[in-house]
Amino acid sequence: MNHVSKNTRFWDRAARKYSSDPIADEAGYGRSVARTAEFMRATDEAFEFGCGTGTTALKLAPHCAHLLATDISAEMIAIAREKAAAEGVGNVTFEVGVINDDRWRDKAFDLAFGFNILHLLDERQAALEAVHSLLKPGGLFISKTPCLTEMSFAIRLALPLMQAIGKAPHVDFFSETTLTREITQAGFEIVASERHGTRGKDVRAFIVARKP
Repeated sequence: MNHVSKNTRFWDRAARKYSSDPIADEAGYGRSVARTAEFMRATDEAFEFGCGTGTTALKLAPHCAHLLATDISAEMIAIAREKAAAEGVGNVTFEVGVINDDRWRDKAFDLAFGFNILHLLDERQAALEAVHSLLKPGGLFISKTPCLTEMSFAIRLALPLMQAIGKAPHVDFFSETTLTREITQAGFEIVASERHGTRGKDVRAFIVARKP
């Protein structure tokens, strides 16, 4: 079984629990959402990959014309659609799919989002290049990513064990320096690199990059 199907199965199983789990750093998350909104315009067409259960997409929707939010997990998307209906949000479309899906390959977006997803991808560089191809010239890619080489040794040791028993998905370990280099190699210019955490050590790099 390849990583894509294994990851899909993992997130399908985890979707309901994931949806009900509280956000560990609510204030830090709020700062990231607010900072993202600063880069958005009411006329923007936006794209998100790895949207999970749609929490962030629904918070960002009021700041753009339309947001297409995608995830590999059908269960995640089902929950996201339930949330959108319950909240009466009509300018978000939730779809099951991957970043290089033919259904949106010919579209052109003003913004692309990848929150807490880049470390979960098997082919991160290819995904970054696909994001670049989806954006209009001058378009922005905004991401927030755990840079796991900054985590404690105990957590880094535990993750492979959790993966072995099906309690954790595939993850990659890299630094912010590596991630920034990969984003640049995909054709982007870095606009901002920040940390928004308010509790303990923050290993999540918030990066804004522009397609020239």
